[in-house]
Amino acid sequence: MEPLMAVAIGILFAAAIYMMLRRSIVKLVIGLMLLSNAANLLIFSTAGMVRGAPPLVPAGLTAPEGVVADPLPQALVLTAIVIAFGVLSFAVVLVRRAWEIVRADDLDRMKDTDT
Repeated sequence: MEPLMAVAIGILFAAAIYMMLRRSIVKLVIGLMLLSNAANLLIFSTAGMVRGAPPLVPAGLTAPEGVVADPLPQALVLTAIVIAFGVLSFAVVLVRRAWEIVRADDLDRMKDTDT
């Protein structure tokens, strides 16, 4: 399962870089979204893909019993999802405003404007 995840993450990173190198600003935003998803999958796969119980300590014990899930990668990915959503929302608003002013999707045409 982990080699398959490594290949999928590599494909997502490659697609994200390819989309971000295009001249269209919409493709740039899509590449940014793919890049954040690939990074989230990378965090999950490097943490180890094992099923475990919630890391709760029963009453009277000092440590959880049995195999428990690591909550740190889950917390990191949850935070990354929230940040990526905020960045994506800002980028969509920025693209819309740029379209209203320049009426172009091409980044080279946007570079030539003085507004």
